[in-house]
Amino acid sequence: MNDDRHIPIHLRAGGTSLVVAVDGGRLPRILHWGPDLGEVGDDALAYVQKAALPAIGDSAVTYPQPVPVLPQPAEGWLGRPGLVGDDDGRRWAPKFRDATYRAEDETDGPVLRSTAHDPEYGLSVDLEIQVLAASGLVRQRVRIRNDAATPYRVDSLELALPVPSDASEILDLTGRWALERVPQRRPFHVGEWVRASRGGKPGLEHTLLLVAGEAGFGFRHGAVWATHLAWSGNQVLAAERTPAGTRHLAAGEVLLPAEVVLGQGDSHRSPWQYGSWGIGLDDLAARFHRHLRSRPEHPRSPRPVVLNTWEAVYFDHDLDTLSALAERGAEAGAERFVLDDGWFLGRRDDTSSLGDWTVDAAIWPEGLEPLVARVRELGMDFGLWFEPEMVNLDSDLAREHPEWIFDAGHGPGLASRHQHVLDLGHPGAYAHLFDRMSALVGSLGIDYIKWDHNRYLLDAGHTPSGRPGVRTQVEQVYRLMAELKAAHPGLEIESCASGGGRIDLGVLEFTDRVWPSDCNDPHERLEIQRWTGLLVPPEMQGTHIGAEESHTTHRTHPLDYRAEKALWGHLGVEVNLLTADDETLAALARWIAFHKEHRELLHSGEVVHADLADAALRLEGVVAGDRGEALYAFSVVERPSTWPPGRIRLPGLDDARDYTVHAVHPGSAPAAGTVLPPWQRDGVTLPGRVLRLVGVEAPSLDVDRSVLLRVVSSTKAP
Repeated sequence: MNDDRHIPIHLRAGGTSLVVAVDGGRLPRILHWGPDLGEVGDDALAYVQKAALPAIGDSAVTYPQPVPVLPQPAEGWLGRPGLVGDDDGRRWAPKFRDATYRAEDETDGPVLRSTAHDPEYGLSVDLEIQVLAASGLVRQRVRIRNDAATPYRVDSLELALPVPSDASEILDLTGRWALERVPQRRPFHVGEWVRASRGGKPGLEHTLLLVAGEAGFGFRHGAVWATHLAWSGNQVLAAERTPAGTRHLAAGEVLLPAEVVLGQGDSHRSPWQYGSWGIGLDDLAARFHRHLRSRPEHPRSPRPVVLNTWEAVYFDHDLDTLSALAERGAEAGAERFVLDDGWFLGRRDDTSSLGDWTVDAAIWPEGLEPLVARVRELGMDFGLWFEPEMVNLDSDLAREHPEWIFDAGHGPGLASRHQHVLDLGHPGAYAHLFDRMSALVGSLGIDYIKWDHNRYLLDAGHTPSGRPGVRTQVEQVYRLMAELKAAHPGLEIESCASGGGRIDLGVLEFTDRVWPSDCNDPHERLEIQRWTGLLVPPEMQGTHIGAEESHTTHRTHPLDYRAEKALWGHLGVEVNLLTADDETLAALARWIAFHKEHRELLHSGEVVHADLADAALRLEGVVAGDRGEALYAFSVVERPSTWPPGRIRLPGLDDARDYTVHAVHPGSAPAAGTVLPPWQRDGVTLPGRVLRLVGVEAPSLDVDRSVLLRVVSSTKAP
C-alpha cells in the first residue's frame, strides 16, 4: 500500500518496538528501535515522526534527519552508501522512490515489506524488516533487481540500523588462532569504525557483533545496540557517526570484483542483517540465545558428552588404542566418540591426503566398522572429522583434478597448513564431496561430523576463468551441509574453522554446534566462551576438558579448574584417558555426572555475568527461566588489586524469593586447611534482592582457581 496518511508503521514483538517512517514514497526510515512502547495510536505515531524531524536551514545535507535503512547519496547522505554499483560507469548514483509498503503479522513476528524503483536506471529494491516474536531481534534484508537491458554490477549492498545519540562507546572483538574473541572498546567518534573479513570466512579475528552503547555499559547495565551479519563469507560491519549527528550500525557482504553482475531480470539478495538491543550485554545476548533456541532445527535432545580423540592421540590411530580409549571414555560417562583427523588414505601428518576421503586400509584393514561397533556397544554415538573444503597438493584428488583447486591466475597460491581450497563451484568437485561423505555417513551410521576449515580463501579464482569464486563457495557449503542432513536425518554438524573462525547465524542455520577455539587452556577459554556467548548459547558451544598441560599455551591447571570452565557449554573431553590414573578418572567421572545432572539448566537457562570492579575477578552463571535455581562460578583470573576481594553479588535471581546458596565441589573437596568464609562452609539462605544488592563474601582463591555456587529457591514464585 501507499501510506498517504504519513503514519509510521509500528512493529512490536518480543519486548521490542520498531517505529518506521513510510511517507513520501521514500525507503523505510527507522525512528525508534528499542524497548517496547506498548499500544501506540496513530496520532502518537504521527507525533513520533514529527518529533524526529530536525529544523533544516539552507541544506538538508548538514542537518541530522532519519536516514533510510538503505542510505542513498542522491538523498543527501554523505556517509557509507547502501548500494554501490554501476553499468560500465553509468547508473552509479541510484535514487529509489515511489516506495510501497505492506505490513503483515507472520508466525515468527511482524514484517514490513517495501518495494521502490529507480525508473531512470531500471533498478528496483525489495526490503524486508522484521521483529522476531520469540526474541525481539530485528532483522532486515534487501533484494536488488535489474530490469534494464544492460548488465548492472553490484560492488556492495549494505543495510543500516540507527542508534540514538546515547550510544557513545563502541565494543567489538578481535583475536587470532587460539586467542579468539578479545574485546576492545573505543569512543564512538565522528567517522567510521570498520571491521571487515576478506578471507572467505568470518575468521579468527572476526568481531561476531559490533556493539554501540551508553558510556561505561557492562553486562548488567547501560543501554546497548548491536548488529550481526548472518553470512559465512566476506563481510563488513561498520559503526558510523556523521558531523550532523547521525549514528548507525551497517552490515553487508564484501563482494569481490564481478561476483554479482545482474543481467536483465536478474536479482541479488543480501544476507540478513540482525540487530539486538538490551540493558546491558546479557540482555542483548539473551535475544540471540532465545532466537536460536526458538528455531525448529535447534537441538532438542540432551547434548551428549563428547570424547574427542585429537589431543589424546593426534595422528596415531589404531583399533586397539582407540577402542581402549573409547572404553575409558564410556567408563567416565562420555556419550559420543569423535574420531578426529588421521583416519583416511595416507594421512600420517598434516602434509598430505586432504580430499581423499577413503578409509586407510593400512591403518584400518577391516575399515572403521570394528571401531564403530565397539563405540556403539559402549552406548556412545559415533562422530567423524572431515575438512571437506580443503585439499593437499599431495593427494590423489589434486593429482586427478588440479582444475578443482582455486587459482586466480598464479597457481594455487600460498599453502596454509600445507593445504589449499577445493572449489565447490565445479559440479564435479561438489559431487565428489557429497558422494564420499554421504557414503561414509550412511555405511557407518555416523551421527556427527566435526567440519573443519583451516585455510583462508586468499586468491580463490574459479578455473579456468580465474573469476572470484568466494561467494559461490559459501553458498555451496551451505547447500552441502543441507543436503547431507536431508539425506541422513538426525545427522549433527559442528562448525570448526581452526577453532572459532566460522561462527555466525548463517552457518548456524545448518550446524548444531560451534568450536569456539582450538585452545582448551581454561585461563583463555573463560574469556573466549564469555565473548562468544554474546551470540551463541552454551549448548551450542563446544567446551572440552583438555590435558593438564595445555596443547596450545603449555600452562598447567588442575582438573577441577579445567572441568569447571568446560562445564558451561556442550561438554567434551580431550584428555588422553589411557594415561590417566584411577583418581583422575574418578574425579573426571564426577564432573561429567554433575554436568549431566544440571545439563537441562545449563542448556536452557539465561546466561548472566556480574559487573565486578576488579578486572582480576569473574562471576558468571546460568539462571533457570523460572528463576527457581542457578549455578554460578566465581573465578580469580589475575592477582587482584585488593585482597581479600570483598563481596560478590549474584545477578538474575527473583528479588521476591528466598534462595539457599551452597558452594559445591564436584571433583575434589577443598584441601585440608583451606580457609573458607562461614557461608561457604554451611550455606546461607537469603532473599534474591539481598543476594543481588548485598551479596556474599567472596572465597579467597589463588589465580586460575574457581568455586561453583549452587543456588536453589526455597520459596515458590509469587
